[in-house]
Amino acid sequence: MLSMIKSSALQGIDSYPVSVEVDLSSGLPSFDIVGLPDSAVKESRERVRTAVKNSGFSFPVKHITVNLAPADTRKEGASFDLPIALGILCASGALQSEAAKHYFVTGELSLDGSVRPVNGVLPMVYGAKQNGIKKCFVPPENVDEAALVEGIEVYPVHNLKEISEHLSGKNKIMPYAINIKALFQENHDSDLFDFAHVKGQENAKRAMEIAAAGGHNFLMIGPPGSGKTMLAKRLPSILPDLSFEESIEITKIYSVAGLLRNKSSLIRTRPFRSPHHTISASALTGGGRIPKPGEISLSHNGVLFLDELPEFQRAALEIMRQPLEDGQVTIARVNGTLTFPSDFMLVAAMNPCPCGYLGDGNKCHCSMNEIIKYRRKISGPLLDRIDIMVEMPAVSYEDLDGVELGEASSEIKKRVLAAHQIQLERYHKEGIYFNAQLSAAQIERFCPLGTKEKEILRNAFERLDLSARAYHKILKVARTVADLAGSEDITLPHLAEVLQYRSLDRKYLL
Repeated sequence: MLSMIKSSALQGIDSYPVSVEVDLSSGLPSFDIVGLPDSAVKESRERVRTAVKNSGFSFPVKHITVNLAPADTRKEGASFDLPIALGILCASGALQSEAAKHYFVTGELSLDGSVRPVNGVLPMVYGAKQNGIKKCFVPPENVDEAALVEGIEVYPVHNLKEISEHLSGKNKIMPYAINIKALFQENHDSDLFDFAHVKGQENAKRAMEIAAAGGHNFLMIGPPGSGKTMLAKRLPSILPDLSFEESIEITKIYSVAGLLRNKSSLIRTRPFRSPHHTISASALTGGGRIPKPGEISLSHNGVLFLDELPEFQRAALEIMRQPLEDGQVTIARVNGTLTFPSDFMLVAAMNPCPCGYLGDGNKCHCSMNEIIKYRRKISGPLLDRIDIMVEMPAVSYEDLDGVELGEASSEIKKRVLAAHQIQLERYHKEGIYFNAQLSAAQIERFCPLGTKEKEILRNAFERLDLSARAYHKILKVARTVADLAGSEDITLPHLAEVLQYRSLDRKYLL
């Protein structure tokens, strides 16, 4: 007898449908799985056999063939345990095959028949909905994640026996639902650091406000203890709020990576990732035998903070150049080529020299060769992709001794949100959200300059020996400064402020 259960497999952060076909025939008892299964899928034979027996069912003494269609794509993981078990029970007549074929099914089985959570349920259920499926069986730990998809009934199943009773009508499982809008709108800013506790460094705060408003890449250069890391940790407190579409996209990535807390969290704040400088290139961009999202994808629609930038492996830094431009990273492996989104805001910090105290004759004894060698760990092409560069001096005692708090993050965020709203309205037909995402053609449309502004930019371009990329980045940042000021046009003060953030290009490109 033949049965078919609907399931799916992951391809990047998306899914594709997989039909679990089960056939029982006469012959010597055997249990074969075909359709390019990996080791974890092949091992499901023993998990399924034991789980079926321990759930009170008789395991058929037949020649069992399981086909995972389409057969020309690699299947991995334990998420096919539950659909394979259901397929065998339906084919043997223990469950109603007609009722089961209307459900999408995923889940790992324990030996006692209970259902364990799996990664990537959110994109799987999204894919099921797109294929016209209206109902799904998922592990209870994944139910909140699956319920984020509207228009599909989600049934949490704890074990095989529970599914059997549901399909037979003996004990129906109630579909699970959540108020997605209420969940998304819950207050989630209480645990963020506040700019009010940062004393001094007003120029860096202003530059960070501009970076947050326009989504621009940002580099801080200063001695140890000048507040670089402190400022970076407070950046999330002033970033524009996520849209629901951005939130779902980030949650998909974390679902595939298995990083959702308790398998049930809708990510409502922009990610802030801060990997250690010993991270490898593959961990940064993503990789593995079956590629998984790396740090730059986990930072999608958020911030990737690289502290002590020159201490990172040069190969790891250079591999970020293309993702910074394209907003996505493509990983090629023997088992396939996958593309992950990686539209992130790069924030980096570095010292001016190996010891960090350049210019202080009592502390710094670095030779010029040591300084050049240290700075050349960061290539010119990577620095050219930085929109804003700020030099941060050591904080004075007077600033630290002051009792007055600085401007609160809530006040800065009001200005950032106002500027971001201008961008959303301006680009509502362009498919972008921030000035930093403007293409060359869009820059010509949305960043026009007057005669005086063009002359200033021409002089700066020639004197600072800027690249074409730097020219475009100046216009993007100037557009953001104008938006913060509520100005429709980019004027001389806006352009002059931006040019000071590019004056370090030649100084640090030795």
